[in-house]
Amino acid sequence: MFCVGDRIAHPMHGAGVIESITTRKVDGAEKEYYVLKLPVGDMLVMIPVDSCSAIGVRPIVKPSEAEKVIASFPRLQINMTQNWNKRYRENMDKIKSGDLFEVASVIKGLMLRDLEKGLSTGERKMLHSAKQILISEIVLSESSSYEEVERRINLAVS
Repeated sequence: MFCVGDRIAHPMHGAGVIESITTRKVDGAEKEYYVLKLPVGDMLVMIPVDSCSAIGVRPIVKPSEAEKVIASFPRLQINMTQNWNKRYRENMDKIKSGDLFEVASVIKGLMLRDLEKGLSTGERKMLHSAKQILISEIVLSESSSYEEVERRINLAVS
């Protein structure tokens, strides 16, 4: 169980700080929720306490691990299928895994594809989402600014 003030990562929303733990009545049953404040966009996400492990919620990575993720960009091997539908599903599975190296591979693959052929609206949204997930965690881990982390990622990919 996490506590108020803990920094945690949600696989689909990114990293944030637990602002409070609240109880809500849903379908007649009371459930506890973490209220997660995300640094990007000042968004609040409510996460059911009893579903955290199933969802993949975890503590954020240490700064040394965050550095390894950024340093890995140039070495990441990207093998994306030409079939848009299959590529989208594969990338979504990587993002849902919560593994920052997998999220980094999605970011690099989509950024390179954008340079070569451009992205569809769906893939452009996916790239934006994957970047937010990765950047939010590195921002909290290293106490950096969003702009600085994004700049470092863009440099690492190019």
